[in-house]
Amino acid sequence: MAVTIEDLVPGSAESGAELPSATLREMFRYMILARALDERMWLLNRAGKAPFVISCQGHEAAQVGAAFALARGKDFTLPYYRGLATVLVMGMTPAEVMMALFARAGDPSSGGRQMPAHYSSRRLKILTQSSPVGTQIPHAAGVGLAEKIKGGDAVVWTSFGEGTTSQGDFHEGINLAAVHHLPVIFQCENNEYAISVPQKQQMAVASVADRGPAYGIPGISIDGTDVLAVYELTRRAVERARRGDGPTLVEARVVRLTAHSSDDNDRTYRSPRELKSMRLSDPIARFAAYLHEHDLLDEAAERELRDQVAAEVDAATEAAEQAPLPEPESLLRHVYAE
Repeated sequence: MAVTIEDLVPGSAESGAELPSATLREMFRYMILARALDERMWLLNRAGKAPFVISCQGHEAAQVGAAFALARGKDFTLPYYRGLATVLVMGMTPAEVMMALFARAGDPSSGGRQMPAHYSSRRLKILTQSSPVGTQIPHAAGVGLAEKIKGGDAVVWTSFGEGTTSQGDFHEGINLAAVHHLPVIFQCENNEYAISVPQKQQMAVASVADRGPAYGIPGISIDGTDVLAVYELTRRAVERARRGDGPTLVEARVVRLTAHSSDDNDRTYRSPRELKSMRLSDPIARFAAYLHEHDLLDEAAERELRDQVAAEVDAATEAAEQAPLPEPESLLRHVYAE
């Protein structure tokens, strides 16, 4: 049976008590920034200005909690296509995110050559995935192996959906990391749908975390809508990896508040009741309630913060829309040797 958060780490109140109030508010800011950017991208898609959107709505707590446990500028992240909140915490700006959405030359991920949500930044140690899911997982093991050979203590963190754990890349990557005790944290963000296929129809195990012990590593299942619980678990996994004790598999149970992508209609496979009930598990509403309950944020401060984030999203959108497209003569760059 998968280990639960109660078995392994303290609850939210204990985890939050160990963090400065300014850090807790910063976590909240990144969560609402990711949500606001995501919502703006959907509007741009529906207005015909953005070709494709794949959402992180409902995943924000899992991503922000994990990223805050990493050392920015030192540790490597290999997020999957829903990793918007992850890359924002690690240092990517809203303007850079929008540059990728509009395929502008200033896009740090590919210079406007890759489809949106394929995040990459050499400066920030963010490595891109490919469109076939799971490619980043063996790459994460490879980066971890290189770090071990060099004698460094950087940790490698990678994320993916539960459907990806049925892919060969997952099993090969996690096996390599386990055999060589590599400093890799594998975070599965389980929203219970592999596009339109529910979990029970694409895997026989009840929890992705059950797959960890099969490779000789810890597999921990956690409530991924609890940002502080994810932070505490990831912090301990990071310490474990830096000590040389090897990888950890984390299953963060989240909700996918949108369709799979802008090309999907989830009303064809999710009932109205299910779609409505998911909103009760919104991680942003949950963390806002926690901050209010512990007198870390009042309504006026929250409104001010949301206004600041909205202005930041507006500015990023405007900057990206006005930015130049890639030069036509650069079309074959990085495709053929120059």
